Amino acid sequence: MNFSSKLLENAVNEVAHLPGIGKRTALRLVLHLLKQTKSHTNHLTQALDTLVNEVKLCESCHNISDVSICEICASPKRNTEIVCVVEDIRDVMAIENTVQYKGLYHVLGGKISPMEGIGPHNLTIESLVEKVKNGTVKELILALSSTMEGDTTNFYIYRQLQEYDIAISTIARGISVGDELQYTDEVTLGRSIMNRVPFGESLEN
Repeated sequence: MNFSSKLLENAVNEVAHLPGIGKRTALRLVLHLLKQTKSHTNHLTQALDTLVNEVKLCESCHNISDVSICEICASPKRNTEIVCVVEDIRDVMAIENTVQYKGLYHVLGGKISPMEGIGPHNLTIESLVEKVKNGTVKELILALSSTMEGDTTNFYIYRQLQEYDIAISTIARGISVGDELQYTDEVTLGRSIMNRVPFGESLEN
């Protein structure tokens, strides 16, 4: 792809680094921004700059937040005895959209995947174990995607917490095997949360 401007080429190359964006799509997006008013484009760049420099991870659940403790963890209306373990913020948003779950979350930041070089130490599993050790959590819901990596991560967490007096459940398999949680419709996801089953039973199926 030949560019008439080095500035244009640099911008296209940076946008093309985004997931799912190829060079042609990146070029179309950059040209669209050039057609907008400078104030419109400046608002976008300022929002991204603020996001990168000021966004935080909740000290309790590791969800993306504006403050040290996110709104969900800080809410007195949430059931602090139930913690739902998810991969990332997209899964939190998906479950919250069902308006059926009233507990807290724990965001792992990924799934165990040896092929991608992601092991347990790359995730927030250690802080999850510490959270259970404190004794305030009565039930842990494993709500990871129904993929090989998700099942591997579920089983690892299950083995780490077997010695503690805590109920460990997993979302019902209304979600198709191989599906990512974030793409599941809200009705199916909501029912899967409400009809969760003990994790030990899921191993027998």
